[in-house]
Amino acid sequence: MEGEANKQWIYVKRPEGEVTEEHYKLVETPVPQPGEGEVLLKALFITVDPYMRIQQAATNTWEAPHPLNKVQGAGAVGEVLVSNDTTGRLKKGDVVLSYSGWQTHAVVPAASCRKIDWDPKVAPYSYALGVLGMPGRTAYFGLYEAGKPKAGETVVVSGAAGAVGSIVVQLAKIRGCRVVAIAGSDDKLRGSGAQWLKEELGADEVLNYKGWKTVDDARQALEQACPKGVDVYFDNVGGIITDAIILHLINTFARVIICGQISQYEGHLDSPQLGPRFLHRILYTRATIQGILARDYNDRMDEMLQQMVPWLSEVPSNVGKLKYAETVVEGFEKLPSALNSLFSGKNTGKLVVKV
Repeated sequence: MEGEANKQWIYVKRPEGEVTEEHYKLVETPVPQPGEGEVLLKALFITVDPYMRIQQAATNTWEAPHPLNKVQGAGAVGEVLVSNDTTGRLKKGDVVLSYSGWQTHAVVPAASCRKIDWDPKVAPYSYALGVLGMPGRTAYFGLYEAGKPKAGETVVVSGAAGAVGSIVVQLAKIRGCRVVAIAGSDDKLRGSGAQWLKEELGADEVLNYKGWKTVDDARQALEQACPKGVDVYFDNVGGIITDAIILHLINTFARVIICGQISQYEGHLDSPQLGPRFLHRILYTRATIQGILARDYNDRMDEMLQQMVPWLSEVPSNVGKLKYAETVVEGFEKLPSALNSLFSGKNTGKLVVKV
C-alpha cells in the first residue's frame, strides 16, 4: 500500500438536529495491515442510511449511542487487497460486504465479511448495500413476515421512493395487493414525468405528503386513495401520516409495521413529539403494531437472496418483475453531505457513495 493513506471520517460531535459536516472530522492515517484471520479491504461503495441518525441519539436505542471520536460505522462494499483468512474462503481480489465504516481502507475479521458471489451483470456490486442487502432484507421480511399481506388487501407505504419503500411497493404488488405509495416530492412520484412509482413500480395510487400540514390534511387525501381502508401500513416516516392512518383508516386486524420514523430524526429522538393518543383505535380494530430491524433477519440472508436475485435477473432493459433505483454520489469526501441529503428527500431509491 506504498504511497496510499487511509482516509477516515471520524464522528466527533453529537447532532441535536440536522447532521452536517461539522459533526465529523476528516483524517488520514497509515493503511493498516491484517493479522491472522483478517483481511484488508479497499472500499468501493459506502452506504448512508437513516438509521445512522438514530444511532447518534444521546440515549440508547437498539444499542448504545454511536461513540464519539470513532470512525462512523456503516456498511461498505470493498475489494480484498490482502487476505490472511485461515479458512481460505476469501482471496485477494474478492469483493465483499462488510461493516467497515466511513474509511477508504479497513482491516476486519474475514469471518465478518459476506462474499458477493452473484453475477455483476445481473446486479452491480453496490446492490449489496441496497436491494440485495440491508434495505432489501428489511423490505422483504418486514412486509412478508410482519405485514402478512394478502391478495386484494390495501397496503400503504410511506417513504415509498426510498431504498426500503420502493422495494416494499413492488413486493406488495407481487402479492396481489392494492398499493398506495406516499413520497415527498412530485419528482419522486413521477420521475420527471414518467410516473415512476405508478408506471414503473406499479403503485395504484401516489400521494405527495409535502402539502399536508395537519392530520386532517393527511386524512382527507388518504381517505380518497383508500376507500376500503388500510390493511397493511408500512411506515418509514411517522408524524401526521401515521396519526391519520391509525386514527381514521386502519381496518379490523390491520398490521402496522414501524420500519422508520424519519420525520422525527432531526431533533425529536431524545425529546419525542407527542402525537394523538390512538391506542383506543388499536383496541377497537384489534390491529397490531410491530417494529422491525434488519438485524433480526441477518441469519436469513440466503433465503432472501434466493428469491430476490432471480426477480432482479428478470429485468432486461429495466423492464421486469423487480426494478431498483439507485442514487450514486461520487467522492469519499461527500459522505456527510450525502447522509444529510437523506433528510431533505433528494434521493430516489438507495443512496450510496462511490469511493
